[in-house]
Amino acid sequence: MPLAAETRPAGGAAIGEVLLATGIGLGLTAVLLALVFLHRTRRSAVLTRIGNRLGSATGVPAWVALPTVLTTISLLVALLGMLWDISLHIGIGRDEGPLANPAHFLILFGLFGVFAGGILACAMPLDEKPGPAAVHFLRGWDVPVGGVILTTAGFYALLGFPLDDVWHRMFGQDVTLWGPTHLMLIGGAGLSIIGLLLLEQEGHGGLSTDDGDRKVGQTARFLRQASAMGGLLLGLSVFQGEYDFDVPQFRLVLEPLMIAGAAGLALVAARLFMGRGGALAAVAFFLVIRGGISLIVGPAFGEITPSFPLYLGSAILVELLALSVSLARRPLVFGAVAGVLVGTVGHATEAGWTQFTQTLSWNSDILVEGTLMAVVGGIVGGLLGALLASGLRRRLPRPAIARTVVVGSVLVLAAAVANGLMATVPGDVEATFGIEDVETEPRTANVTVEIDPADFVDDPAWVQITAWQGDGLVVTQLERTGEGTYRTAEPVPLHGTWKTLLRIHDGRTLTAVPIYLPADEAIGEEEVPAEDGMTRSAIPEVEILQRELNGATGGLWTISNLVVLACTLALIAAISWGVGRYARRASVREPYADAPADSPAEGTTATGTVGR
Repeated sequence: MPLAAETRPAGGAAIGEVLLATGIGLGLTAVLLALVFLHRTRRSAVLTRIGNRLGSATGVPAWVALPTVLTTISLLVALLGMLWDISLHIGIGRDEGPLANPAHFLILFGLFGVFAGGILACAMPLDEKPGPAAVHFLRGWDVPVGGVILTTAGFYALLGFPLDDVWHRMFGQDVTLWGPTHLMLIGGAGLSIIGLLLLEQEGHGGLSTDDGDRKVGQTARFLRQASAMGGLLLGLSVFQGEYDFDVPQFRLVLEPLMIAGAAGLALVAARLFMGRGGALAAVAFFLVIRGGISLIVGPAFGEITPSFPLYLGSAILVELLALSVSLARRPLVFGAVAGVLVGTVGHATEAGWTQFTQTLSWNSDILVEGTLMAVVGGIVGGLLGALLASGLRRRLPRPAIARTVVVGSVLVLAAAVANGLMATVPGDVEATFGIEDVETEPRTANVTVEIDPADFVDDPAWVQITAWQGDGLVVTQLERTGEGTYRTAEPVPLHGTWKTLLRIHDGRTLTAVPIYLPADEAIGEEEVPAEDGMTRSAIPEVEILQRELNGATGGLWTISNLVVLACTLALIAAISWGVGRYARRASVREPYADAPADSPAEGTTATGTVGR
């Protein structure tokens, strides 16, 4: 790129790239607003014509069809860009500039497409009120609640893109997926799917006065719902990205928590909302898309290939549990029981899957705590998935119950994440390295490690060497040769821009020892050479893995994180409001899958929803 910096900056982007990115954003926004203006003033019918053509094939109004197709394509583009971007950062490190990274364009256009889909969903209804849950915006202008949620989530995600540069200017480049602004990008995009689900329900409600299930196009509608629920599973699975690439910067017990939480929420919601086969259909969509993107990023683009969870065992468990029709009529109970199954039996199937797909697979070190975390994640996810399905089928329990479940689930999930983030760093552990060169240009070597004290590591999750950001990734588990002594099974790189370090994870201990680090003029760091016989102390991993991070302490750091947290909670509150508004203002209740239409469900009476 002509405006890319000659060196890789450790802070914000060059001003030329900031101006160019701003110009692109303003240009896209101007085009979007012009389309909305022409449509609302009836000077152009292009949006209606496109929407009607798409709607005739899918059986929904134009204001549902066009935003849905646009948002779906945009989310897939953004997901490809995100996984490609992670692979690039792991392989080569920092960008020469945000516009020098081709993956950033996919992320930017994808997130803007999600935001644009929400805007169009709100702007396109002209001569009709888009359902009883519609929100009055201006005189003669009512917007679907699904469009409001889609716009909010899209804006939240899109806002993370410029804020990411601001964050880097203040605190350096935090090379982790779990950076606050990164969480905004992936969280907003993933949760926007709920807006799409609401939008389709509003579209069908506006076309039909039956029990909510149209008598035609059932197969097509099932496939759209499967893609939406599978998309929700895709979005929730993005948070596990560092584990998918075998470079997690957090304790291993967080991975079972996230996988079980994603499975519980998406699969329970899919089964209760869609009926028989819903959970399996959602997983099938997930596996096709994630498998396809992994092949594109890895073999096709020549970058590091990400792995992904299987979810198939959990989907089968949810489907089997739903054979109990009486249990399916009590969604919160169903969600909790399904969550326990996902967190135990489903967790076991995922543990087996990691043995084939991850270098850092699950082992006995996390057996107890990992299972407990998975059960917590499964139950929380199952309860939230049950509420989502209840809202989509207009059968939410009493507001007090629904609010208690949402708030309680968020608090429990926050406590579980906090537990997973708790790690200790020993103050008296050292490692002595033996370096046996295999090649000199470029330098690679076999490494032996002697840890002092020798009994420091008992039953570790891993004792391994990671080398990354040198045009590739090497993660090699060390072979134990005696008490406290280990060796590599393959040579590791000790040259160029590679960052090579010993990593130890045992219980709550998470620490690292630098072996070789390059000089980095941008952050004022000198080379840390690899020398035979050297002895170095164990330090926090973040000091090596996020070497560029600076100023990540004090009041400004705390305030910045709290602002992002407040925005995230606001998004969760907006989604909860939207689902609740749709469920309680819609005039017709839909029965739970596999439950008789005239059978009262949890939180309902024979005549309507309690508290409507």
